[in-house]
Formats: sequence, structure tokens, C-alpha cells
Amino acid sequence: MNSQQSSKRWFALALIVAAQFMVVLDVAIVNVALPSIKTDLDFSQESLQWVITAYSIFFGGALLLGGRLADILGRRRLFMLGLVVFTVSSLLDGLAWSEGSLIAFRSLQGLGAALLSPAALSILMTTFREGRERNLALGIWGAASGSGGAAGVLLGGALTSAFSWSWIFFINVPAGIAVLALTPFLLSESKAELKHRNFDVAGAISITSGLMLLVYALTRAAQHGWGTPTTIALLAGSAALILTFVAIEARSKAPLLPLSIFRLRTLAASNLSGLLLAGALFSQFFLLTLYMQQVLHYSALKTGVAYIALTLTIIAFSGVAQALATRIGVRPVLTTGMVVSAVALVLFARLPVDGHYFWDLFPAFILSGLGLALAFVPMSIGALTGVTSDEAGVASGLINTSQQVGGAIGVALATTVATTFTSRYVDDHPGSAVFGGSALTHGFAITFYVLAGLAVAGAIVAGLMLESRPSAEQPVRVEEPLLEAA
Repeated sequence: MNSQQSSKRWFALALIVAAQFMVVLDVAIVNVALPSIKTDLDFSQESLQWVITAYSIFFGGALLLGGRLADILGRRRLFMLGLVVFTVSSLLDGLAWSEGSLIAFRSLQGLGAALLSPAALSILMTTFREGRERNLALGIWGAASGSGGAAGVLLGGALTSAFSWSWIFFINVPAGIAVLALTPFLLSESKAELKHRNFDVAGAISITSGLMLLVYALTRAAQHGWGTPTTIALLAGSAALILTFVAIEARSKAPLLPLSIFRLRTLAASNLSGLLLAGALFSQFFLLTLYMQQVLHYSALKTGVAYIALTLTIIAFSGVAQALATRIGVRPVLTTGMVVSAVALVLFARLPVDGHYFWDLFPAFILSGLGLALAFVPMSIGALTGVTSDEAGVASGLINTSQQVGGAIGVALATTVATTFTSRYVDDHPGSAVFGGSALTHGFAITFYVLAGLAVAGAIVAGLMLESRPSAEQPVRVEEPLLEAA
């Protein structure tokens, strides 16, 4: 491979990483602007959550479908289609005139993200060979993905404070146009080399509707309770659709998700660890934002700035994580990352009512950033290890789905636990208020301990299920100039 081809691959990586950063950023950037959106568009308190929920339902529900479509129709084609849908819907989000229009446009934006994200990761997988070269690329991918959530809070606070909530969506438009313009020049088209071009319609309908229903049920459970008849019916309906999907895939000649892929132990364990880590991570950002704004009374901008320490730590150690994973294997690095993340969550559980940023939050942010870098990068490596290029989209869609579903479960669980223990504190302490600092901090503390348990469970899964050095992994020699350029 000549130097021009090598350089083009790294420019291609920069392009798809930029697109992925947009998607991850958008998940978090909206949270800070919700109060402004509520006031300007006359949202009811109950409807406001749908600004996030509508996006999550379509994003989490359609990821597997997007991954398989990328394999069959072409990865660059799906990448561009997803990018167009995401960019146009971002513009429409900013122009929304009512709560109904914003929710509809956010749903469309989630669908665009579901087409874009697995296509981008499958392009990375088919562009870089398994081993040291791909691990290096995934280290860069991991830095962008892992820091996107924290950066979203910072950017959301800055844009909302300086301009208006519309700009958290408008910011995607010039970025999306620039990425779209460069795509034909930097990305090559690729498809799975299948004997057929049949599409598993029944499988696509059952899993997409099942996952959408699951995300909706989890969101509703956090708001209305797990034991209500409606919540139970929704969860049962979701389980029935997902089981139907498994039965269809077991018999299908052209499955949407070949069940044989789960025979790859490292892939299966990475996805399970990803589900548990996302459950803790999504909830961590959610609770910390509430703690800083409702207990410490930080402004939206100050809350965003507070996350800089965590963001920079993730970026700084993602390269270290990929180097360690290449040298000693995924299992020890991922396990260590999950353990460090659990320790950080314990520190967050000990945050006081009158917390000080540098004495209380800052050390935990640094430790959390280290843990997330050491966990997220090897998890991405493991989720693609041993996968053939024909199933690149499937594997990419699967790890994204695991993380999104895990995040939905985690936030629903965290909301329920925090609300329950905050109410108990108020009942046990006459004169205290539900939104008082002491009551909220008590509820958050119990929840952080529960999230630490999720991270420990992920560490156990990684330690027991991951292969120490998968036989399919063949490290590739990469020339020093290429490493320096990267």
C-alpha cells in the first residue's frame, strides 16, 4: 500500500469519526436546553421528556436494521443517507414551532442516526485490518465516542446561554454538509459479498418494533412506575416481539442478525459488558447534571464546563487503552476499566450537599474518564474481533444497540431508585423538601452505589467470558510513519 492510500484511509477515519461525534454529542446536548425548550414551545412537564425519548426510541430501535442495510445496500450509501436525514432533521428541529413538530423531527433525527452510526463503524472495520492497525483506529473512534457525551453538555450549555436552544440543533447543519461534501472523495463503497440480496423483512419488523417498544416501556416505567398494568403490558409485548425475532432468525436463510455471530465469545462478552457499562454511564451523566444544577445550583454553562476534566481524560487515555489492548489483550484492559469506573461511581455516591468542585467532583471526574477510556476502547475492539467483512454492519449495529438499550435500562433504573429513596428520606425527615439538597443527594448516593454494582457486574463478565487473546486476532505490523501520522 502506497503512502497516498494510507493517508486517504486516515482522512476517511477522521471523516467518519466526525460523523459519529455528531451523533454522540446530540444524545447529551439536548438535556441542558430542556428548560428553555419547555418555556419557548409551551411544553407540558410530562411531554418535555419526549424530546429525548422520541430520539432514543428510533435510534435504539433501528440500529440493527441500519447495520444490516449497510451490508446489503452499501456502507457508504447508507452513511450518506443517514447523514442527510440527520442533518435535515437537525435543521427542522431548530425551526420547530410546537411540541408536536419538535417531537416528530426528533424522531426523524433518531432514525438518521440509526442509519449513520453502524454504517460509519462498519466502514472503519472494513478499512482497517484486524489487529494493531484497527485497534489504533478504534482508539481514535473511542476518544470521540467516549467524550461526546461530556462535550455535549458543555456545548449545550454554551450555545443555550449565548444564543438560544435552536442552536444546539443548527450546529449540526454546517458540520453535516461538510462531512457529506467530503464523503464521495474520501470513502469507498463496499458491500457484503453475499450469495443473495434477499432482505429479512419479518426479522426487521419484529426486532425494530420490539426494541422501540422496549425503549418506550423503560422510559414510561421511570415516569409512571414498573408495576402499572400498562408498563407490564408494554414490557411483555416487547419481550414477545424480540423472542419472535429470535425464532425467525433461527429459520431464516437470509437472517438480519445471524445467531452464529454469538459463538464469538469475545464479541458476545463485549456486547454484554457494553450494555452494563452504558447503563452506568448514561445514568452517571444524568444524575451528575441534576446534582450540579439542582443541589449545587450551577448554571447550564458552568455545568458544561465542569465536565471538561472528564472529557480531556477520556481523550488523553483512549490512545493508551488501544495500545494496552493490542499488547496484552482486551480482557485485562476492559476488566480494569470497568473496575476503575465502579470506583469513580462510589466516589460520586459520597458527594456532599455542599460539595466543592475541586475537592469533591474533580478527582472523581478524572478517575471516571480513565475508567471509561480503558473500558470503551477495548469493548469496541472486542465487539468486532473475529467478525468477517460480510457481517461488519451487523456487528456494528449490534454493539450500538447494546449500548443504547443498556443506556435506556440504566436511566430508567436510576430514575426509579433516586425517586424512591429521595421520597423515603423526606418521609423519614419531617420538614425536608422533595427538591431539597439533602433529600436529592441521598437519593443520588443510593443510585450511584447501584450503578457501581452494574460496573462491577460488567467487570465480572469481562473477566470470565472474554478470551485472553482471541485466535482470530492477528496483530498487523504498522509502519512508524503511519503511526506518527495517525
